[in-house]
Amino acid sequence: MNINEHIDYWITSSEADLETANKMFDSKFFDWCLFVGHLALEKLLKSIWIKANQQIIPPKTHNLMKLAETSNLELTEEQIEFLRLVNQFNIEARYQDIKDSFHKLANEDFARTNLLKINEFYKWLKYQI
Repeated sequence: MNINEHIDYWITSSEADLETANKMFDSKFFDWCLFVGHLALEKLLKSIWIKANQQIIPPKTHNLMKLAETSNLELTEEQIEFLRLVNQFNIEARYQDIKDSFHKLANEDFARTNLLKINEFYKWLKYQI
């Protein structure tokens, strides 16, 4: 695959994850919708990273800030803080000892607010491609 095909691969995968995150919210799986929302942003950032660095293999990281920084994205302070928050959704939904407290935090209002922001940030990122 060439660079454009790799970019398209990550975009297509991220679109499927964003759709899944929204469906999980509708099904009241609030903690998991945020986890999958993180994945959607991660994969879209990897497509941006590929484009910015002209390499087909993005870093093997789940850290959204690292991907954004190494993609030369110009982020506002608000966007940086949001990515720091969303990074936590990856860790807190994954490990059992943290998962229980995250499950309590990720109620419907918390998930709605943050999933809406994920969707908005996703659109902004996609515009950067």
